[in-house]
Amino acid sequence: MDQVHGEQIRLTLPATPQLVRVARLTAAGLASRLGFSLEEVEDLKIAVDELCFALVGTKGREGTLTLIYRMGVDTLEIEGSSDFDDRVVGSAASELSTLILAAVVDEHELVGSDSTVHFRLKKRRAERVEHPG
Repeated sequence: MDQVHGEQIRLTLPATPQLVRVARLTAAGLASRLGFSLEEVEDLKIAVDELCFALVGTKGREGTLTLIYRMGVDTLEIEGSSDFDDRVVGSAASELSTLILAAVVDEHELVGSDSTVHFRLKKRRAERVEHPG
């Protein structure tokens, strides 16, 4: 078994739209490491953008955004949470975001409560069919 499987990476960054790029690039790098196709990597980047921006907004927030990346044999699961004072912001994804997320990842959720706002997504790598050459 490859050492990467079962690894977990935690990333904490200021909740600014400019730094969402770091979260997206981290997801892309880990997905590539797990053997995801280019299309699957792009799907993950889109999903991370949608969910991070649902939390931080276009102007950013005071506080931090923490993401936990969990790598499985053929999956990448990402959880994101915030420590914002404004708990209401980001507690619901737009209808368009929900449709986009449903198209690009296998599972997703965005949940807001009195104490936190968080999201979770899971992307499974497609099975590769070997063609005889």
